[in-house]
Amino acid sequence: MTSVVISLLRGVNIGGHHKIGMDALKALYESLDLGNVRTWGQSGNVLFTTSGRNLGRIAQRIEDGIERQSGFRSNVILRTTSELREVIRRNPFATRPGIDPSHLIVTFLASDPGQDARDKVLAIHLDPEELVFGAREHYIHFPNGVGRSKLPTAAIERALGTPGTGRNWNSVTKMLELAEQMEALG
Repeated sequence: MTSVVISLLRGVNIGGHHKIGMDALKALYESLDLGNVRTWGQSGNVLFTTSGRNLGRIAQRIEDGIERQSGFRSNVILRTTSELREVIRRNPFATRPGIDPSHLIVTFLASDPGQDARDKVLAIHLDPEELVFGAREHYIHFPNGVGRSKLPTAAIERALGTPGTGRNWNSVTKMLELAEQMEALG
């Protein structure tokens, strides 16, 4: 059975570093025998179909391919359509009025960091931002906008001990929409 997978690359095309064109990225995924490859945006969002079940192995193959092709390594975090649907369903800020979707970031983590790591992060002074953990992601609300935040992201990443990559809420919901369209086409 074929499933749709959403691939999120960490740290590409940001501030002129780790540049990779979306056409080149699409060709790379196709060369790895991934089907119906579709890119969205410029920050390394790729949707594809696969009959493979070992998403960890697929992510490793993509990471290796990016390194061979582009000369740098990017963490690749994969989610199925149903997993992304659950991320949206579990949004802890969904019922709060006045949340600007561009001020809500979901950080997708490569693995579950464990309760000790979560506790370390929650002990970090985050005010005025709010961070809420999900299963393999966390949600951060930036009430004053991401650009004005003094959130110690490096300290959070160190405490978690697992790579992650963030997307704003508008991007998350758009990628689910695209994945569901791909599923509908079969």
